Amino acid sequence: MERIVPSDFLRRVLLADAACSGAMGLLLALLAGPLSRWFGLPAALLLEVGLFLLAFAAFVAVLGLRQASPRLLVWLVIVGNALWALDSVLLLVSGWVAPTALGGTFVVAQALVVALLAELEYTGLRRSAPLAA
Repeated sequence: MERIVPSDFLRRVLLADAACSGAMGLLLALLAGPLSRWFGLPAALLLEVGLFLLAFAAFVAVLGLRQASPRLLVWLVIVGNALWALDSVLLLVSGWVAPTALGGTFVVAQALVVALLAELEYTGLRRSAPLAA
């Protein structure tokens, strides 16, 4: 498996992603009930997403702190973020949920942030060097 030495830019973006994901995960996990009422989204969905984001944040933080990382794991984060952003928008247009205006705005805003993180991580990956053998 090809390993890279992450650029400083990639490390900073991964750590920013971990911080954002961790904060969002904590918010959703702890306040799923009230957020459900405000956003018009199922509390169980918000709780499960929050718990997933806490685990994802830990994974991304470890990746961001490593001196060398498998390129495939960085790609996993990038593709995962891109799919998350896409799936967030699909959730709104699918009719599976009926969010309030605030909930719809929340879903779109977080999708835009996650898409931006995916783009920045891709840029950081391109700036990273292969690990010398």
